[in-house]
Amino acid sequence: MDFDPKWPRTGKSTSPPSNIYLELPRKPFLELPPHYILFILFSTMADYDRRNQSRGDRGDRGDRGGRKRRYRDDDDFDRRPQRRRYEEPLFAVVRRQLLTIAESAARRVEDDIQGIAKSVTDNYDDEEIRRDFVNISLDLVHEQPMKIPFIAGTVLVAHSLKPELGSEIITKAAGALQKYIDTGAWREVKLLIRFLGILQPLFEGDGIFPLLEELFARAVDLQTASSEDLLGLELVKIIQFTLPYVMLSPASGFEAQANGLLEKTDIIATTPHALVDLVNTFCPEETQSAAGQSVISLMQSQLQKEASNGWELKCLPRPWKDLRDPETDEFKSFDSVTKVAFPEITVPNPVPNGPRPLFPEVYLSVYADQEVDTVPATDDISSSLIRDALVDTINLLDFNRVATAKFLIDIDCYFTPYTFVKRATPFDRMRDLAGEVQPWKPEDVAVDAVFSQLFQLPTAEHKLVYYHSVLTECCKIAPAAIAPSLGRAIRFLYNNIDTMDLELSQRFLDWFAHHLSNFGFTWKWSEWTEDLDLTAIHPKIAFINGALDKEIRLSFAQRIKGTLPEPYPKLITSGKEKDTPEFKYASDMAPYAKEGQELMQLIRKKATDEEIEPVISAIEEQAKSQGVEDPKIPSTDAFVTSICFVGSKSLSHVLSCIDRSKDRLLAIGAESKHARTQIITSVMDYWVDQPGIAINIIDKLLNYTILSPLSVLEWALVESVAAGTILSKPHVFEMISATVGKVTNRMRQIVAARTQPGLYEPQLTAIDETLSREREDMQTLFKYIEDSIVSIAAGSNDEQMERGDGTGDLPEDAIIRQWGRRWLRVFRRKVAVEEAFISDALTNATPLGTEAPAGATDGDLDIADADADVQ
Repeated sequence: MDFDPKWPRTGKSTSPPSNIYLELPRKPFLELPPHYILFILFSTMADYDRRNQSRGDRGDRGDRGGRKRRYRDDDDFDRRPQRRRYEEPLFAVVRRQLLTIAESAARRVEDDIQGIAKSVTDNYDDEEIRRDFVNISLDLVHEQPMKIPFIAGTVLVAHSLKPELGSEIITKAAGALQKYIDTGAWREVKLLIRFLGILQPLFEGDGIFPLLEELFARAVDLQTASSEDLLGLELVKIIQFTLPYVMLSPASGFEAQANGLLEKTDIIATTPHALVDLVNTFCPEETQSAAGQSVISLMQSQLQKEASNGWELKCLPRPWKDLRDPETDEFKSFDSVTKVAFPEITVPNPVPNGPRPLFPEVYLSVYADQEVDTVPATDDISSSLIRDALVDTINLLDFNRVATAKFLIDIDCYFTPYTFVKRATPFDRMRDLAGEVQPWKPEDVAVDAVFSQLFQLPTAEHKLVYYHSVLTECCKIAPAAIAPSLGRAIRFLYNNIDTMDLELSQRFLDWFAHHLSNFGFTWKWSEWTEDLDLTAIHPKIAFINGALDKEIRLSFAQRIKGTLPEPYPKLITSGKEKDTPEFKYASDMAPYAKEGQELMQLIRKKATDEEIEPVISAIEEQAKSQGVEDPKIPSTDAFVTSICFVGSKSLSHVLSCIDRSKDRLLAIGAESKHARTQIITSVMDYWVDQPGIAINIIDKLLNYTILSPLSVLEWALVESVAAGTILSKPHVFEMISATVGKVTNRMRQIVAARTQPGLYEPQLTAIDETLSREREDMQTLFKYIEDSIVSIAAGSNDEQMERGDGTGDLPEDAIIRQWGRRWLRVFRRKVAVEEAFISDALTNATPLGTEAPAGATDGDLDIADADADVQ
């Protein structure tokens, strides 16, 4: 609407135009028409009231009156005060750049290296900047091994600009290295030596090679003293994984020293250790072709191949190669830098074992049998170098699974640009990329590394659930990339389940169920439908049944049943869907039904032992009259079944019932060996559809010492062996492993008490007697397992020979013998590991007969602590 000074000129609307404030003529206010003046006055007053009210709504500021009225001329500029511009302090900038070095593919890491080095050297006198640079650099070496080449590159540039700074960080690294050598922290030793190895051009003479020679000399001494030594193998491994980084460095002319060391390490690295077969992922006796090589023998052959190729090391980054001198714009050379002497490092003799147990390592890849290579082949040194960096990252960052997963997803940032294909590249696309130079899938390489630690034998370095959670976080961060890789890994492991080490197949089962629980229990079960026609004791059927059982433990039967395609739902029986199993004595047709119902009611009413005794006696009298050989068995069955039924609501309920009946249960076990195993039978029969609950109750009965570890073995391996078919049930292996674990854990607690410093007589003798007694009990337990299973593995078990015509030619007989061999392998490894642990731990223990020195106490150890049970 255009402004008309004669408005309103008709009898139509008298409202002023909507844009009146913009269209007011520039003339004195009082010369405007009266209706304009009134409109402006009332509008201004309303606007004033509204603004004042809005200020009053802002808390206590409303009492200060209204804001100053703004006029049209005020709109020409903003009267609000500008926020003071914040400049990040230089030390914070340097710290952030150093902590995030190489993490982004969008920035050139060479620019970051030069920028960090220049900032620190230009401000060398700033103690905070200098201190942060030194400390953070060494922290990154210890915690984020994949960044070591970039940190070392930064130190190289900083040293070229300010030799004092380079000398300071080398001195501090040497001090840390000496401390780690003295304490036997061999992973940290390896990483620091790797860091110093890349700094080889800064050192005078042979630099790091004299230290590597000294480590090799100690390894020779250890191997000479004992062919079963493992510490010497660890020292050889440190040398092997240092050499590529020394040859990677800008230093040149050290090929002769490297080749000389390789010739020396060959005899140790290529000699197989006695434990290698026992820690192999796949049973060599089942399939020699699938058995993996030890890491050091594999690395030895890879190093020799790389040396013959001129140390190409195509996967390792060399960020210093593309650095340019800012003054001359030429490529930076480190030949003319100020040289420093290599710090003096002493390797003690004897070399300390350290806190982390050492065992031979076997190289495992779950992507080995693919038609297209998505991970480095085992004859390529990249497979070992990338795996080593990833494994150290995973195990060092166990305090932050999210950060670990992020590093795994970003693996392509820390190696050369053409090492990996683009993230989330489909597997089918990899066929098109196959050629002379084959890039690898970063997701497969990362998942491979996690599985290598999850399946580490004899034990993983951290709790298994940590590795579960790392894989889960990886899926959350990059589901489209990780999920297909995990799918192919699962198929590989499932297809090789029958030759895999039994303990590892159990770990695979636990991870599989746990992983599915985090993602709606979805899996392509239809891929395995044909395997449902296999015999009930086949390893694949055992895996499927075990996985469904674990899923039900993590959820409930109805939900799991709803996630399964046909014909899998039939595997979940109606009994598994019941929260409370039926009480067998509820039927009047059951033997001892009346007494069983009465017992149940008494237990529910928390009756005393005196009230329960007549019912127990009545069952035993009735059993005697029927000719039962041991009347304690039916009475025990009725009593324990009643406890299970009354306590079926929750674990706390059943524990309360067991606690009230503890004395009677202890008496049952003491009076009759068969009645003691009947306790286990009753529990397992009642919870037959939910074996996880039964195993939990058995575990609690062991803690109460109502059951002994040997009684659990007797029940599983003798009374319920069923011609060896019981060995195919995952929950039975789980129960036996947990029982043996209680014994070995107690043994280790006593060993720790015996080896603690400051012990003198008479405490030494008391603990040593306890140790000898418990060690003998442990050996008896392992011998019982060996004697029980060896006949099954050989097919000479009495029940096996009675099957069919006794020839052992039934289709299931070969599978049963295979189960026996797999069980034997697991427990032979366990006994070897425990005996080695005890022998190594007692090597430096205080000798018996040592008296307290004059004026010193004779130790405050409570003998009960050493003899305390695991409960």
